[in-house]
Amino acid sequence: MLRCSLFLLSLSILLFVACGSGGQPEAETFTEVPRIVDLSYSFEETTLYWPNNKPFQHDEVAYGRTEAGYWYASFNFAASEHGGTHLDAPVHFAEGKQSVEQIPIERHIGPGIKISIAEQVSRDRDYRLTAADILAWEERAGRIPTGAIVLVQTGWGQYWGNRAEYLGSEKQDDASDLHFPGIAADAAELLAGQREVAMVGIDTASLDHGPSRDFIAHRILNGADIPGLENVANLEQLPERGFLVVALPMKIAGGSGAPCRVVALLDAH
Repeated sequence: MLRCSLFLLSLSILLFVACGSGGQPEAETFTEVPRIVDLSYSFEETTLYWPNNKPFQHDEVAYGRTEAGYWYASFNFAASEHGGTHLDAPVHFAEGKQSVEQIPIERHIGPGIKISIAEQVSRDRDYRLTAADILAWEERAGRIPTGAIVLVQTGWGQYWGNRAEYLGSEKQDDASDLHFPGIAADAAELLAGQREVAMVGIDTASLDHGPSRDFIAHRILNGADIPGLENVANLEQLPERGFLVVALPMKIAGGSGAPCRVVALLDAH
């Protein structure tokens, strides 16, 4: 059972109470602090981006002691919206749907569900999560709740940092021959139409598998105003359910996507 109330309480690490004869406030810490798993990759020059997209650039403006003697550091950065751990806004593949800043904040926080297809992927690197996979998972673990953030574990995180293995191609400017797992149309339809999930994430470069030409998973999910999370890290550290996901992107007005810090909160026990 997901203990959302515990997690939300635990986010308030300090509780200030008035006590003592002088009425001075003292800080009292909760003992039941959740375990936090970082589901995001760092952004740096080697961060993997979709072919043909601008990679991450981080340019020094200042780094050192000023003439006045104090330390000062500042950098400029630039990149495509779609690289590293990031969010796909619905408008990415659905005309007239929500851009990044229009996504209701409630969608960014929700009960987490992890569905692993790593075994199937070990036999077929282009495998796609199917509706049958989801129903089999539910038969064992229970129905996916409305408003859940569903994370698909393919095991692809083991290749992060290796462009040829992760994308299936070393070509920087050609997306015509990519090979990695994704989500099938019937699975996307089930999650969007029958389970009404808040968000869907995956530990690969795309919700759709590498060979896709129609990007049907994107179109179905984004068409239902469901954002996607791509290049999600460390899914092997999560249980199948019983955790909370917080996915907060850079709030880019009109954005089709944005870098995103994603974390999972688990019961400390």
